[in-house]
Amino acid sequence: MVTCPAGKESISWLPNTWPKNGMVFEARFATRDCFPCPLRPRCTRAKREPRIIGLQAREHFEALQGARKHQETEAFRESYAARAGIEGTHAQAVSRCGLRRCRYIGLAKARLQHVLTAVAINLVRGAEWVAGTPVAKTSRSRFAALQVAA
Repeated sequence: MVTCPAGKESISWLPNTWPKNGMVFEARFATRDCFPCPLRPRCTRAKREPRIIGLQAREHFEALQGARKHQETEAFRESYAARAGIEGTHAQAVSRCGLRRCRYIGLAKARLQHVLTAVAINLVRGAEWVAGTPVAKTSRSRFAALQVAA
């Protein structure tokens, strides 16, 4: 049985109909339990359907938990710091400057756009640093926020 945040138990366990996403079983909750529940926005975004939780095979789950535990170590944080900085810069370039779409045809013009984008990001970051703008916090998924709240 799986228990939701409101204390209701799942009504069925079924094999997953689309196992390519790694989930082997699905635990389903009753519509009569989910639909009137005041905690529904914390569980699902579905308008009519009840909550369905996908469950992995034990080997996959344990491998994922081991990887997550490794990611909490200081050694992993130190080795990942450079990549995190690069990914943050890339995300900023995509969201602020539209880096995924090149505005020009030709390699030379595309390269010029990328160089100008990098300069623009450096100028913006420098201006924010001088102004003392605090660094944004990392966003949390709905599921991670649900784990913290429970």
